[in-house]
Parts: sequence; structure tokens; C-alpha cells
Amino acid sequence: MVKDARPPTVAETATERPGRVRLRLREIEAFYGQIQALRGISLDVHEGEIVTVLGSNGAGKSTTLKTISGLVRARQGEVELEGESITRLAAHEIARRGVVHVPEGRRILRGLTVQENLELGAFTVKDPALRRQRLEDVYARFPILHERRHQDGSLLSGGQQQMLAMGRALMHGPSVMLLDEPSMGLAPKLVTEIMRIVKQLNEAGTTILLVEQNARLALRLADYAYVIENGEIRLHGAAATLREDASIIKAYLGLGEES
Repeated sequence: MVKDARPPTVAETATERPGRVRLRLREIEAFYGQIQALRGISLDVHEGEIVTVLGSNGAGKSTTLKTISGLVRARQGEVELEGESITRLAAHEIARRGVVHVPEGRRILRGLTVQENLELGAFTVKDPALRRQRLEDVYARFPILHERRHQDGSLLSGGQQQMLAMGRALMHGPSVMLLDEPSMGLAPKLVTEIMRIVKQLNEAGTTILLVEQNARLALRLADYAYVIENGEIRLHGAAATLREDASIIKAYLGLGEES
């Protein structure tokens, strides 16, 4: 039996989070061989939210996303989507249910064109008309991808590859998008553009769980935040609350007040 215990917090707010819980993790433990990466992780992602997971390198942020998407198996605990357990499902079955993972490093397939990379994102979509419509929608959102649709996707710039990775996820029609370090390696101007796109996707109805190295930027973008340290949730609360508390930022995220 998984305990329905809330993770510890020093940043609770008096107001309830709006919307129903779309994605829920309860007491998740995950390992790489004999090394424990997650130690009883519990978190909720409500419908329509951007929730960010923050922490230092190696804290367990990416492992959390991989455990949700089925790339890492939880040894203990439950992952629930819309109240139904998806903990034991294969990765492709989880994707079919609308949980789509945009991994760290983009993972653009070398030797395939931009359009071929996008079309791979619709591997579960049986309706050809729906696949065409989604491709048109992606091109409308990312005009540069349409312009370079016949180019090898691996030859795009870093920012364009991130757009391609997000576009490939959109081809699937996600209800929950797991975004792992979308700003990594990008120039500041491109980081701003990528985060603007993330916000637009959320406003268009996609619930987002975001892992991001740029803590201040993530806290400006997100509705709610969790901070992981050594595979455990150390605190959680409204992103605005954490953002305004310089002592929390410094103590848990290693940033000075002016960072």
C-alpha cells in the first residue's frame, strides 16, 4: 500500500491549487542498478499547470521524468494519470495515453529530415488526416521548421533542434508534456524564445512538467514548484512564493540573490 503522504514543504500557500490532479507520483523509489536515485518522491501536477522540478545536477530531476514516461522502472510507489496507475506500463503505452517526454539533449535523429523527425512523433496516430493537421499546426507554430523541413534535423541549430523536439512531441497530441532542460546549451535570446513557446503551449491546453537548470526563469514561468535534493523532495509550493524567498533560492538552488 502506497502512503498518501504529502511531501515536506516550507513554502505552502493558503490557497488551493485549481483544477483536478492530472498526474500524481506517490512514494516513488527508483534505482540504477544498486544505486538509489529517487527516495520516496511524491508530487502532483494539476490540469492546466506548469509545474517545475528544480535541484542541483544529479539530484534526481531527469530520473523523475524518466520514471513517469516508463524509461526507468519504479521499484516502489505509484505513478497515476487521471487517477489510474500507469506505473507498470511500457513507455510506448504511456505515450499512447498522452504523456509525452521531450528528453534532455533533444535526441534528434541523424540522417532523417526535419519532417521525418516530426512524423515519427505521430507513430500512434492512425488517422492520416489528423497526422496532416498536426503537421500543419506544428509548422504554423514553428515556421523555421517548415522552411527547413527537407534538411537533416541534426544539422539545425540548438534552438531549432529544441523546437523540433517540442514539435515532434506535439505531433503525438499530448495531454501532459514532460520537458527536460529545454534551455540547456542555448544562448539567452533563444532561451527566452523557447520559454515563450512553453508558455504558449500551456495556454493552448497542454499540462507541463518542466525540469529546468535555470531556476529563476523556471520559477517565473511555472505555477507550482518542487525542489529535489539527493533524490528527495525537500520543499514545494507556489512558484511565486519560492521565487520571492531569496533564502530558499540560495539554500536549495545554490544561487545568490542577484543570480
